[in-house]
Amino acid sequence: MAREIVLDVETTGLSPKQGHRIIEVACVEIDDFVPTGRNFQTYVHPDREIDPDAQRVHGISLEFLADKPRFAEPQVAEALRAFIGEAPIIAHNAGFDREFVNHELGLAGRPILPESRWIDTLALAQKRFPGMHNSLDALCKRFKVSLAEREKHGALIDAKLLAHVYLELRGGRERALDLSGAEAALAAAPGGPAAYAPRSRPLVCRLTAAEGAAHEAFVAGELRNALWLR
Repeated sequence: MAREIVLDVETTGLSPKQGHRIIEVACVEIDDFVPTGRNFQTYVHPDREIDPDAQRVHGISLEFLADKPRFAEPQVAEALRAFIGEAPIIAHNAGFDREFVNHELGLAGRPILPESRWIDTLALAQKRFPGMHNSLDALCKRFKVSLAEREKHGALIDAKLLAHVYLELRGGRERALDLSGAEAALAAAPGGPAAYAPRSRPLVCRLTAAEGAAHEAFVAGELRNALWLR
C-alpha cells in the first residue's frame, strides 16, 4: 500500500518573503489512492495582520485566531511532521504550500520537507489538460466532485477536495475496475485457479413434459434453420 498525504494551507497573504504566515494547515491521509478518514487540521496564530484580500478568500479573521497556537508550538510543528511522516506530499500549486510550510518549519527550528517529496497536482492537470483552466475549482467541476460543502476556502475542505481530484488525475474510478492484479494473484495461486465443484445436490428440473414438447415444436417450426441445428 502507498501512503500519501494531501496538504493545503491558508495564509495571511501571498508570500513568506513578504512576511506572510500560515494561519491554517490541514492534511488528508490516502492509502493506495483511497482516503483513509485520518485527517490533521489546526489553526495557527500568525503574529501579524491578515491581508484583506486573503481574508475575503478564506474568511479567517485575526480575532478568530486570538487563542490559537503558534506554528512553533509542538501541537502544530511536531504534530504536523508526525502526521506526514515519510510519505509523499500532494498539493495544488505545490510550490506555494511548500514555501510556506518550509518557512514556518525553519522559523520553528525543524527540518524542512524537501522538494523531491512533493507532488504538484497543478502540474499533473496541466499535462493532462493543456491550455485549460486547472484551478482546484475547475478540476472539481470537470471531475464532478461536489463543491456543495464549501462556502469559502479552508485548508481541510480543500485538502479533501484535492484528494478526490488527485484520485481522478491518477486514473480515477477506472482504478477500481482494474482486476488484473487480482486475476494475476489468482493465476499464481498454488494449483492455479480453483475449478468449480459439482453441486452436491443437483437442482431438480422444473420443466414439465408439455413445456418441453412445446419448445421442441417451436424450434422445429420457427428455428429450423438455426445455426446450432446444422
